[in-house]
Amino acid sequence: MVSLSNRWKIVPMLLCIDAGNTNIVIGIFQDDILRNHWRIRTEREMTSDEFTVLISNLFISAQLEIQSIRDVIISCVVPPLLSSLKEFCLLHFNHEPMIVGPDTNTGLPIKYDNPKEVGADRIVNAVAAYRKYKTGLIVVDFGTATTFDYISPEGAYEGGAIAPGIIISAEALFQKASKLPRVEIFDKPKTVIAKETISSINSGLVYGYAGLVDGIVNRIKKEMGSNLTVIATGGLAQLIKSEAENIDYVEEFLTLDGLKIIFNLNSHK
Repeated sequence: MVSLSNRWKIVPMLLCIDAGNTNIVIGIFQDDILRNHWRIRTEREMTSDEFTVLISNLFISAQLEIQSIRDVIISCVVPPLLSSLKEFCLLHFNHEPMIVGPDTNTGLPIKYDNPKEVGADRIVNAVAAYRKYKTGLIVVDFGTATTFDYISPEGAYEGGAIAPGIIISAEALFQKASKLPRVEIFDKPKTVIAKETISSINSGLVYGYAGLVDGIVNRIKKEMGSNLTVIATGGLAQLIKSEAENIDYVEEFLTLDGLKIIFNLNSHK
């Protein structure tokens, strides 16, 4: 077990962990204020000891004490990681973390045919978005998959749509088309009609996904017969917002905020 130095002040904090297929997002809340946050690459086979080393190094760089963590809440869509995260919490905090699941009180009715099929991250995002905006919403999350979730004006999770994410679409091109290179998506293309291959792929992905967002959002709005507020989150949300016509707001920390809200709803301390 990694022991951290005692030279920094210890203050009670909440550790929020969103373990996704591509990234693990970690946030530290103190008095409901997000104090620190990190986004790291998901390693499915990470052990509890490896996670301890990772967290210890992050805390040291932020001048935080691991002993300052009073509670932990986890949203995880990667089953192999969940046991390691639980073991990490038992090792350091002597209790299991709160795990967001179908039986967790979220304050949001889930009107899915089988609520157990809904990814925890989608519900957490919906909780945070509705708490902040209090209106009918579409939440678009640019993760491993690009998800579209509809929350009714009354505050019920009604369902949504799932499309392949931008990054895995780019990776599929590289793996399946022999002459196409792997590309990294950082900025929007200068033009739609590109003059070389990497820019051509970048154009197709960025403008293609902007069109995907507008198309599905417009169909949801038409189907529900109402004007809805559209919230985007995820690593590439800001980039796609700059090109899509229907994204109203980007919420970078939507999932972490949702985890904090759900913890507060279920905490009896």
